[in-house]
Amino acid sequence: MSGHSLLISWQLKDKNVLIVGGGEIAAQRIDSILHTEAQITLVAPSDGLNSRTKQFVASHPDRISYHDRLFSGVDELKNIDMVLTALDDPEVSREIVDICRTFRIPVNAADIPPLCDFYFGAQIRDGPLQIMISTNGKGPRMASLIRDRLQKGLTGIEGGAIQKVGELRELLKERAPGIGGEVGKKRMKWMTKLCNTWSLEELAMLDKETMSKLLDQGWKQNAVPTLKDIGGRPRHDVDKARTGDSFVFSKQVFFASVIGIMTGSLCTAYLMAVRRQ
Repeated sequence: MSGHSLLISWQLKDKNVLIVGGGEIAAQRIDSILHTEAQITLVAPSDGLNSRTKQFVASHPDRISYHDRLFSGVDELKNIDMVLTALDDPEVSREIVDICRTFRIPVNAADIPPLCDFYFGAQIRDGPLQIMISTNGKGPRMASLIRDRLQKGLTGIEGGAIQKVGELRELLKERAPGIGGEVGKKRMKWMTKLCNTWSLEELAMLDKETMSKLLDQGWKQNAVPTLKDIGGRPRHDVDKARTGDSFVFSKQVFFASVIGIMTGSLCTAYLMAVRRQ
């Protein structure tokens, strides 16, 4: 099936992002980019800034460089790595997109999907966990509805569990350093087995002492002990989450996934039909 986008995690830390416009869409873009630790250049007349955009500018002077003016042309793109237009005027957006194409700068033009190099999907954020739902520009509201269904199915411990697993991986790399090769394969295999064996609730309970025991009794012995094996004990609320919420989570994720697949299929079919005309 063709017509789908490549979903990737784009690392924008210390990159420079230009946002043109100051309304609600611009505020949404600013909010998204602030999470990436990129530097933001905002170009928009002050009388076009909404309250949320003004608040972002005032509260993040170290991250947002604001210029009270209209987009002036190619000079705005110097040292810029990404451009986001959030304008009511489609002609100005098209002009900006054309300039970006000339300099091979990735660009997103709000509400004009055919001009976009990439789309903004509906997202769920929980610490290191990010989940994005994309309809490839066909139904933003549908993406939000599906996101809300998925959000209700999460227990609230997923981000914490991922954070703990990341900390354990770093400790393991200190004990068994090296990139690639046999040691890299062994680390990956052991971590995979651990994640498959331990529940999310148990992983979220990892602390320095438990991690040390895991590495001593597990990694060194080429085994994956259970939480009970290393003297750990599940909390009452963890047991409740595992027995009560896990089934609800699985069921909701299943139905939300089905809806997402159906939505994507319909959108792709529509796109292919339009292209044939």
